[in-house]
Amino acid sequence: MDRITERFLKYVSFDTQSEVEVDKIPSTDKQFELANYIVKELEYIGMHDVSIDEHAYVMATLPANTDKKVPTIGFIAHMDTSPDFVATNPKPQIVENYQGQDLMLFEKDNIVLSPEYFPELLLYIGQDLITTDGTTLLGADDKAGVAEIITAMEELINDDTIKHGPIRIGFTPDEEVGRGADLFDVKKFAADWAYTMDGGEIGELEYENFNAAGAKVIFKGKIVHPGYAKDKMINSQSRAAEFIMAMPEDETPETTDGYEGFFHMMGMEGSVEQTILNYIVRDHDMNLFNKRKQAMLDLVADFNAKYGEGAVELQMNDQYYNMREKIEPVMHIVDLAEQAMKNVGVVPNVKAIRGGTDGSRLSYMGLPCPNIFAGGHNFHGRYEFLPIPSLTKAKDVIKEIVRLAANK
Repeated sequence: MDRITERFLKYVSFDTQSEVEVDKIPSTDKQFELANYIVKELEYIGMHDVSIDEHAYVMATLPANTDKKVPTIGFIAHMDTSPDFVATNPKPQIVENYQGQDLMLFEKDNIVLSPEYFPELLLYIGQDLITTDGTTLLGADDKAGVAEIITAMEELINDDTIKHGPIRIGFTPDEEVGRGADLFDVKKFAADWAYTMDGGEIGELEYENFNAAGAKVIFKGKIVHPGYAKDKMINSQSRAAEFIMAMPEDETPETTDGYEGFFHMMGMEGSVEQTILNYIVRDHDMNLFNKRKQAMLDLVADFNAKYGEGAVELQMNDQYYNMREKIEPVMHIVDLAEQAMKNVGVVPNVKAIRGGTDGSRLSYMGLPCPNIFAGGHNFHGRYEFLPIPSLTKAKDVIKEIVRLAANK
């Protein structure tokens, strides 16, 4: 087994699942276990200035090995995994020389990873794949990025023929719950620009992402005995259902792609007395984003006009913004990554992220930070898989970026 694969499999053995609505960073103490392991590993391979703070942010430096004045470039990945699906005790499986067949992940429940449903599998015929066993997510989002960055640093340390400037690396907690950049110390990181290694399939290069908001819609009701409820009971669940049906049915994640925005109901919990709907609002275009937020405000106002003031409450807050505004003035950093991909035999696929990364927040904090592929597919669920050659190529792109920067 090659070093990067071995390293990745070690990282995914750590349960680092983050939690929503926990008022601390990291949201789960178990994220420290991987963070502390990484610190020891970075010290072992010879990185400098290795640090971990009280919030599990890890940083380190690879000093320049050239006398030329070269910008300081950073590489960042997140250590946590998504709370969307089971992440405890993953059992990765390696499929050698995949030939396009259905893959039985978990026979007991007939969990099958099939190219009929996931046609992107057919892009990797002849390659070795890492899959789940069908009972947990894999964790390639973003432990693949962590493995790629650390393996690239190890290879640069051991090969002084590749000249490079100063390199800073950073690993964050809680990215999956939207808080990975909250306490990231951009001044301490001290890079001229950086890249998050947090994209999907091989070739992805992204400098546009959604503008994002979170919305909580709270419906108030009244409970009385159902046998005597006429003209007295107010069932908040019924009003919540009415609200759901009033939202645009063709502006959801399952009906949109490309630059199309959406409303997505992430979850609901309720009783007769109170029902809460949790939404996320997304759009690449700031004007359309603001219109989406206003549409929710207007709908809540309509409900309160119909049922009485205070019947429905809306709590909405912005989460992050499209990094394009911050990247376009420094497009040479995107061009550099694109050229590096071409140099190592990867076809660049410059596209907009239908989501967000730490890089979008960091770009607004003064650290321009496009996103590069980490290589995985079907994140956040049991059908997640990672082609091993994509893992290796992402590592090679990192090394080529710093080599090109030093030569230019």
